Amino acid sequence: MPVAQILPFPYRPEAEVVARNLQSVSQSLDWAAAARAATPWVQAVRDNPPPFWAMESLLKEYPISSAEGLALMRLAEALLRVPDAETAIALTADQLGRADFDGSGDKVLARLSSTAIAMSKHFLPDPQTGASPGEPGLMGKLGARTVVAATLRAVQLLGRQFVLGQTMKEAQHEADIARKRIGVRFSYDMLGEGARTDADALRYLQSYSDAIDSIAARADKAGALEVNDGISIKLSALHPRYEDAQSQRVMDELMPRVWGLCQRAAAANINLTIDAEEVDRLELSLQVLEELIGLVAQHCPQWRGLGLAMQSYQTRAFELIEHITRLSRQYKVRLMCRLVKGAYWDAEIKRAQELGLPHYPVFTHKHHTDVSYLSCASALLDAPDAIYPQFATHNAATIAAILQMGAKTGAPFELQRLHGMGEGVYREVLKNPLVSCRVYAPVGAHRDLLAYLVRRLLENGANSSFVHQLADESVGMQDLLISPLRLEPHPSLPLPPDLFGTHPGARKNSTGLDLTVPSMREPLMAALTSTFVPVVPEFDPQRTPEVFARSAASQKAWSHTPVEQRAAILRRAADTLLDQTPMFCALLVKEAHKTWGDAVSEVREAVDFLRYYADEAQRIMQPLAMPAVHGVPPSLAAHSFGVTGESNTLQLTARGVWVCISPWNFPLAIFVGQVAAVLATGNAVLAKPAEQTPGVAQVAVQLLHAAGVPVDGLQLLHGAGETVGAALVAQPGVAGVVFTGSTQVAKIINRALAANDGAIVPLIAETGGINAMLVDSSALPEQVVDAVVQSAFRSAGQRCSALRLLCLHSGIADSVIHMLQGAAKELVVGDTSDIATDVGSVIDAEAFDGIQAHIRRLHTESKVLIALADTTQVATKKIANLIAPHAFEVASIADVNAEIFGPVLQVVRWSGDPADVIAQINALGYGLTLGIQTRIDSRAQALAHAAHVGNVYVNRNMIGAVVGVQAFGGEGLSGTGPKAGGPHYLYRFCAEQSITVNTTAAGGNAALLSSMH
Repeated sequence: MPVAQILPFPYRPEAEVVARNLQSVSQSLDWAAAARAATPWVQAVRDNPPPFWAMESLLKEYPISSAEGLALMRLAEALLRVPDAETAIALTADQLGRADFDGSGDKVLARLSSTAIAMSKHFLPDPQTGASPGEPGLMGKLGARTVVAATLRAVQLLGRQFVLGQTMKEAQHEADIARKRIGVRFSYDMLGEGARTDADALRYLQSYSDAIDSIAARADKAGALEVNDGISIKLSALHPRYEDAQSQRVMDELMPRVWGLCQRAAAANINLTIDAEEVDRLELSLQVLEELIGLVAQHCPQWRGLGLAMQSYQTRAFELIEHITRLSRQYKVRLMCRLVKGAYWDAEIKRAQELGLPHYPVFTHKHHTDVSYLSCASALLDAPDAIYPQFATHNAATIAAILQMGAKTGAPFELQRLHGMGEGVYREVLKNPLVSCRVYAPVGAHRDLLAYLVRRLLENGANSSFVHQLADESVGMQDLLISPLRLEPHPSLPLPPDLFGTHPGARKNSTGLDLTVPSMREPLMAALTSTFVPVVPEFDPQRTPEVFARSAASQKAWSHTPVEQRAAILRRAADTLLDQTPMFCALLVKEAHKTWGDAVSEVREAVDFLRYYADEAQRIMQPLAMPAVHGVPPSLAAHSFGVTGESNTLQLTARGVWVCISPWNFPLAIFVGQVAAVLATGNAVLAKPAEQTPGVAQVAVQLLHAAGVPVDGLQLLHGAGETVGAALVAQPGVAGVVFTGSTQVAKIINRALAANDGAIVPLIAETGGINAMLVDSSALPEQVVDAVVQSAFRSAGQRCSALRLLCLHSGIADSVIHMLQGAAKELVVGDTSDIATDVGSVIDAEAFDGIQAHIRRLHTESKVLIALADTTQVATKKIANLIAPHAFEVASIADVNAEIFGPVLQVVRWSGDPADVIAQINALGYGLTLGIQTRIDSRAQALAHAAHVGNVYVNRNMIGAVVGVQAFGGEGLSGTGPKAGGPHYLYRFCAEQSITVNTTAAGGNAALLSSMH
């Protein structure tokens, strides 16, 4: 079960939190004095800059905001892991071709980069066109490889500045050299990024264990623990499912691993710090920490080295420190706590926006984070009996403030900096022999640590960061050391509900839920027990003429209702739907076997459709004066164009009665989206929901009726497609059909409409596809696996957009497949009412039998990569129609000739020109979604333009299109268009009418005559 809530609600108004923090810190800090103390340090750094490889100098040479800095960062992130020369050459050409290093200073890295650039002009292909370099043949190839070799060397030099050593032996040797120069301690971090597989987690565990043994060999086991080197560990590196929904597994499987490391650290008398994770894992980390503190109190109470890193950019940071202090005193175990600003700010912002949360869990103003840091520091220094504080910062003014507050309390503490950063400032600070400093030191192979490097570059290289401004002499001392102790009343970013603007008439973003927060999750669980799926009677197809007549009569009145009133009704329905989120989520879980996360997303999508189409209808259905002349200068804005003596107006009108046939895989969002589009444009609806999910549709229709939609203008007609659907499509007078489902059924509907006498009516069809993802060898395997698991197996693969065909570059195929196999084993297959479930049942027995037939065929025709039947037998025996994720390797793209609408992935290897892969995907005839995973920007754009596909997703998953942001729909066998949730969609539901009036019929052109001078 998920963990209970320990800390306050994480999504609170920023200003309220800052006001409290300001009140706290203002009593303990004289900022002006701190700034005065920091001034000589800053001046000394500027007068005597650190070596060229230090962060301050690097940022001065290549600012992250510049093309050169960005190019180096992108190359550092990807180049070392690329196994093949062709991709390495393309990546180097792509990134270096965007930058101009000609103005670089006379530094080693600059000269090396400039040399590579000069060579690239001659030897590398053009990144935009792919045209061959001027030197053909062998010399051209040798030249390109030389450029890549030079660039690799530059990247390796860059990596060495921020990674202490590639092994513990190397790192400890470098640490010994540093200690001779200046007295510092070290905290080694093996930098395990989050594990995707249990094998990854066990490898990281062994790495941590070996590191502790290496540190222990040099530690003073009888002396003060604080002066020994220590280790930092990452819990998400020790368990592949370190997340709230899997908390029981975490406590059962992770705790023994972490406790074993703690026992080793305690025996060695060294510090072990648990690194900070993202906001949604904080409560889980606290549960783990309390369990560990209890074990320390019981088995090794003399150990004073257990610690936690705490992020001051979180709005709950102060309460976190209060909680940690209480735990320490409760168990009588002193802790060592590292206070940091925070490392995942951009990711936290994006997550809050994507989930539609009420506020951000982190501060949006940098100086608000600084205020929080100082407030937290004061609280830590006030609890010396409970906590030994470790203050990690590169900001000279913050350091001065810490020293000032520490002197007042007399509490022991240490400062910390990252290896390769802040060296200039700490060179000055550590001239005071009473100041202690620990260096946070990454250890590991450069190619495995460069994602970490890029994150640090982004954090410290941002224009607003102290490290960046320290290197920029145009920033004056007063501005650099300005007091952060001030309150901005409004966030620096639009809140998630206001992503689409705050201007009058702006559309509100739908609000969502964070299922890791108990107060947001509990209403869903309550609704599960109180909600019942209604029984919907089947419609008699023989009554079709009768319901059509009622619908047509209602449509006449509805079409004359002003568009503003129709839009207001849809917005009212959206608000009610949002208020009833728990009930609708419970319906989706019970009737459609949705997971809770998918259910919340679907309710939000339905709300967005209602609001978006309401806005769009008001926009497009206003009469348009013709001729519409674009690009008119302001001086002619009032001028009338066209023939004098007449007015010309173009307007949209409703078509009549539409048939909406929606699918079971999105029984609320697609159903509501279709219906809302028809109603917004003044049409009436005969809605046939999927046979498997009529209950959700009925409750949605009742909600729309209550909001003001006429009962006869929206009628729900439940039944089989072969009978009810066929009768509706064949009904004379139907103005159009909008359909989402299989390509086969879309073709049947198309033929039926063509066979009807009467008007030629539109068909809007969105069907499925053999959706592919192309992965080249520059892609980050962890990101690829995350995207593949989400795209192929989330929703049990029952999305139109789901990934069906994974095309892996042969140079990385084995390693990605191995990681994918391990990640799939970690998925929980079971009952979707359990929040821990990742993959639930397919919709019904018919779908189950069809998917199983494909699986049996693939077992005989291809290589089995993933078949989790053995690990999911218990669940599949208890729960009907449950299919675990499967993956098969096939010989060629052409072998994939059918869409398998379930958790079944087919994998093919490729080499050579990726454009050929896209051509083969195009040849399949489908065109719904495509994923591209590459770090070569020009390649991504070229492949996207070459693909005959409706929705292309680069370096992310390929599901979850957002209404009004990612208009959704395909081409070819994947649909007719226009795209749902886009600005062109509603036009298809309308007819156009042009009205011309002769304004001179009553006796002359008065307007023309009066204009004479």
